[in-house]
Amino acid sequence: MATKEHILIIGAGLCGSLLALRMAQLSYKVTLTEKRSDLRKAKLAAGRSINLALSNRGLKGLKMVGLEKEVESLCIPMYGRMLHSLQGETQLSKYSGREGEYINSISRTGLNALLLDKLETYPNVEIQFENTCTNVNLKQANARFKPANSNSEYTLQADYIIGTDGAGSVVRQQMEREKGFLFSRSQDFLTHGYKELTFPATKDGHYATEKGALHIWPRGENMLIALPNQDKSFTVTLFLAYEGGKYNFNNLTTEAIVEEYFKEVYPDAYELMPDLKTEFFENPTAPLGTIRCFPWTYGKTLLMGDASHAIVPFYGQGMNASFEDVVEFDKALAESDFDLDASFKHFSQHRKPDADAIADLALDNFHEMKSHTADEVFLEKRKLELEFEKEFPNEYHSKYSLVTFRADLPYTKAISQGRAQDLVIQEMLRKNILKAEMSLQEKLNLVREISTKAEDNELIFDI
Repeated sequence: MATKEHILIIGAGLCGSLLALRMAQLSYKVTLTEKRSDLRKAKLAAGRSINLALSNRGLKGLKMVGLEKEVESLCIPMYGRMLHSLQGETQLSKYSGREGEYINSISRTGLNALLLDKLETYPNVEIQFENTCTNVNLKQANARFKPANSNSEYTLQADYIIGTDGAGSVVRQQMEREKGFLFSRSQDFLTHGYKELTFPATKDGHYATEKGALHIWPRGENMLIALPNQDKSFTVTLFLAYEGGKYNFNNLTTEAIVEEYFKEVYPDAYELMPDLKTEFFENPTAPLGTIRCFPWTYGKTLLMGDASHAIVPFYGQGMNASFEDVVEFDKALAESDFDLDASFKHFSQHRKPDADAIADLALDNFHEMKSHTADEVFLEKRKLELEFEKEFPNEYHSKYSLVTFRADLPYTKAISQGRAQDLVIQEMLRKNILKAEMSLQEKLNLVREISTKAEDNELIFDI
């Protein structure tokens, strides 16, 4: 490499830590800063983790830095959605009809700690915790920091700055101030928030319910989900409106009404939550939102991960998209012969459409998960798609498979193809176009033919 510039990365969460590791491997001098304390040593506040679903796009980033084997020990495979009815009946809807395709439940803290441990083995890396960024000079590539328990500030000078400091990014806020009306930003919150709860391990040390699935209790406007942990517990997340309806976060104000709500709406889950009333009032209620902005680069500074494109968690792609950012940036570096200015610009322009696409899909999936997963046509569509994938593994991929398992496809392509297929199959099922006497191959041929037209925005149902 001709250049070994000093890169200041602000934000040592998952994206920042993976990025710092990759830049260190490429022989850059790296300073990684974080306003919070070292998560490997600190006692973390309960109720703010949302288990992560690690899939192929995220694994691609971990493989790039050589950590795929170490990560395996942190993962619990989840093979499908386990749907729970109001009557307590369960139905497993597999994620794929192909063998070996699944997503992984993984601890945010465990994964972040692994990345930080690996980072500390590189002599060209410095990590600073408990230092809050107060100001960023985007053009001069320096930033001011205030250490915890100190009234003084200090300045860090680098050659380039990359902001990976999350949805509340200080770097993005500074970019917005300097760019003014030339900087576009939107921040859209859902009418729903989330609260984390727990299914503890059973008294004899087992999982309280099936560990190899992502559990969903779809209830129309609200829902509960649960993901397995390595200590045999489940992290349970309630997604509930702040207001409206019989029950909402604003009126669940006493232990009695919380108990009434869960007994009425999630009776089988209630039986697995002995600490419900304590956790409900001790754990915070947090908002859910989408942040978009552009440009992602200005001066000697770049935004990446949630700082540039925070999304809601309903497609399990937040971390995976951020890790894929690092992979795409690595490609931009190689293609520009490690010209950072050119890489910043190319990465931003190339990646922005994909970030917007997955943000839109995550919002769509919120409505699908809390409602449509229990819909008869939706379930019939999933059954047919699983048959396609099992019988014709190389010829058909569902929207979920395209987004989650086809890491070779950009989000934009995966989503446009997947949406067209969804539209076509559901419409064909409603209109009984896919006749029982048709072979599976005939059904697939018709779906593929019409889906291609749908993706090209042609009129599709004059058939």
